[in-house]
Amino acid sequence: MSKVLVTGGCGYIGSHTVIDLLEQGHEVISIDNGINSEIDPTIDRIFQITGSKIINHKVDLCDFEDTNSVFDLYKNIDTIIHFAALKSVGDSVTDPLGYFHNNVTGLINLLKAAEAHGVSSFIFSSSCTVYGEADVIPVTETTVWKPAASPYGRSKQICELILEDFNKASQMNIAALRYFNPAGAHDSIKIGESPSQKAQNLVPVITETAIGKRASMTVFGQNYDTRDGSCIRDYIHIMDLADAHTKAMIFLQKHTSRGILEVFNLGTGNGVTVLEAISAFEEVSKSKLNYILGEPREGDVVSIYADYKKAEMLLQWNPKRGIKDIMDSAWKWELARNKK
Repeated sequence: MSKVLVTGGCGYIGSHTVIDLLEQGHEVISIDNGINSEIDPTIDRIFQITGSKIINHKVDLCDFEDTNSVFDLYKNIDTIIHFAALKSVGDSVTDPLGYFHNNVTGLINLLKAAEAHGVSSFIFSSSCTVYGEADVIPVTETTVWKPAASPYGRSKQICELILEDFNKASQMNIAALRYFNPAGAHDSIKIGESPSQKAQNLVPVITETAIGKRASMTVFGQNYDTRDGSCIRDYIHIMDLADAHTKAMIFLQKHTSRGILEVFNLGTGNGVTVLEAISAFEEVSKSKLNYILGEPREGDVVSIYADYKKAEMLLQWNPKRGIKDIMDSAWKWELARNKK
């Protein structure tokens, strides 16, 4: 079994991936600075589900010395799964330099430390935002990039280009996983999306509105060229996404060649409009959501969803859950954490 360093291991996607890794028998070490996560409660929730208590190092990846010191504590880290990054499209529009500094510098420091300590595999948390406003959907891994719609998306493009150049000079096996819109909660409903800062992703905004934490929510844009005028996205269940990371790690480790670079789309292949997502929530929760139709939001792409055939073929990965499963687990998680 592998020794895996997960950056952002106490965040939403990171923590669910940590659970999947632990349940598959792997050893996990976490780096998370807590900027948008609840470190101690998340570690406790992981323990409740898996029976394993992970160690987290509260380190800012933009500090190379602190980052490198974590590697000095452990021998033979096999794989890094790198989630730690700022991820709000809206915030990136108002603070582009902060996003470039955090997301790009963090990646460079991590790669330097990984190479110096002989790490063999690296998995990068990328995003469908690298495609920009694609001419044809669903997008494939070979779809030509358009200009990113936000500094967040551009930071992911820059990071992938860095990985491409680094790969030419390295024997490290690398996978960039471009995922679409992660949502939902673990099947146990003991853990889910719980940002320490104000939630901006659609699904937690929906559940927070439904439970009364928000008076109402806004659907950004009502006149897009889509079937109901709202944006189209590809919503993927968090545990399907976590499973893909474990499968990608195994793929890289078993690959007979060294120094490979592979890119994978991780989505369901189904485009869902914002209004359809709201309707799915209302159906599973048996409640009406208080929302208003507003103006388009700067940085939003109109429509995008995935072709994931490459991940199906090379990783033997398939998403098992749909939008109603996502909404059902997200709502149960919102109810559970509100009760606590």
